[in-house]
Amino acid sequence: MALLGVIADDFTGASDIANTIAKGVAPEGGLRTVQYLGLPAADAAPDVEACVVALKSRSISAEAACAQSLQALDWLLRQGCRQIIFKYCSTFDSTPDGNIGPVGEALARRLEAHGVIACPAFPDAGRTLYKGHLFVGDRLLNESGMEHHPLNPMTDADLRRWLAAQCYDPVGLVDWGVVQKGPASLRAALEDAAGRGERLVIVDAISNDDLLTIAASCRDARLLTGGSGIARGLPRNFISAGLAGGRGAESPVIEGPEAVLVGSCSRATLAQIEHHAAGHPVFAVDVDEVMQGALGPDDVVAFIRAHHGQVPLAYSSSRPEEVVALQRRYGRDAVAHRLDALFADAARALYRLGVRRIVVGGGETSGAVVSALGLSSFRIGREIDPGVPVLTAEDGNPLCMALKSGNFGSVDFFAKAIRAMGGGAT
Repeated sequence: MALLGVIADDFTGASDIANTIAKGVAPEGGLRTVQYLGLPAADAAPDVEACVVALKSRSISAEAACAQSLQALDWLLRQGCRQIIFKYCSTFDSTPDGNIGPVGEALARRLEAHGVIACPAFPDAGRTLYKGHLFVGDRLLNESGMEHHPLNPMTDADLRRWLAAQCYDPVGLVDWGVVQKGPASLRAALEDAAGRGERLVIVDAISNDDLLTIAASCRDARLLTGGSGIARGLPRNFISAGLAGGRGAESPVIEGPEAVLVGSCSRATLAQIEHHAAGHPVFAVDVDEVMQGALGPDDVVAFIRAHHGQVPLAYSSSRPEEVVALQRRYGRDAVAHRLDALFADAARALYRLGVRRIVVGGGETSGAVVSALGLSSFRIGREIDPGVPVLTAEDGNPLCMALKSGNFGSVDFFAKAIRAMGGGAT
């Protein structure tokens, strides 16, 4: 019977938090974790301790996002989950009309919860929260490049103010001074917030120790919301209570042709592509040609097949100003749809042709690719870089994947990910 349930608003974010849960904290280890791709059609296997349901709800209407999330909640409760996490990005990808507040409130109402933690902090990736303001490294969120995000530009680092614009109920704040005093202090502050009618409460965290304090303070909480860091200490709660045995994540070695498909436009991804191009073949997808019908998935497939064993990478990533110009020329939704379809169709063809190790960069691109492959679930394996594990498909032919959020991963991530899957390609 499952213990911990997660509702993630995109596929890469689901992999991120699944990795956190499977890894856990030494010496206890983590939980046996499976990531489900969309709302599962069947019950979880008996040995699964943590269920992560990956939705594509970040950029759809709030009404649709709430409906999908509540369906996922119902499924998780049927699996026996004692605690639920609503997982969103550690850079709080949203707009003033976005879905984080509405979904968080909808889940809290269904579970009759107040004083629910909202904490996207992920210190290992440079995301910290202080006085309710989100930082990326030493920059406020709205000065980090996220203000230019093509779908969800973040123009305000004050998360309490940002979240309040999305919520019906008051939004609270527990600052770091309270968190550093320990679990009892934080628990009391959350109870006070609940007494004031505050449904969601921003909680500061600037270190992994703060995340462990948060976990220890909410052993009995029905609902938490945040980035993957919010789950850092939760496996320990179940293991120390004797409900789980603890384990380390493992990954099978899968050989075969490889491919890297990248649709993210983040600064980190652009640097990773540049680094990869110095030692591996890369193919720049010309968006104008895609929109005009002059370039299609067959071109991507031909490039990948011509460079098997060399970690070939195809990308549509561009600098923010170039992305804006393309969106103005063709329409934002039209560009996103055509590029998602391009990579999805290419991935489907590559899989049919025997490609068994696939790395995808970008949340929307990852969702499109995984949906096109018709997969239903992944077992969570070893961590490649913070927030990105090796994923092994549970159904069909052997397949390993890595789904990388745009800002995640070291500069050499793409080749490192292929090596982590096995087969020896460098």
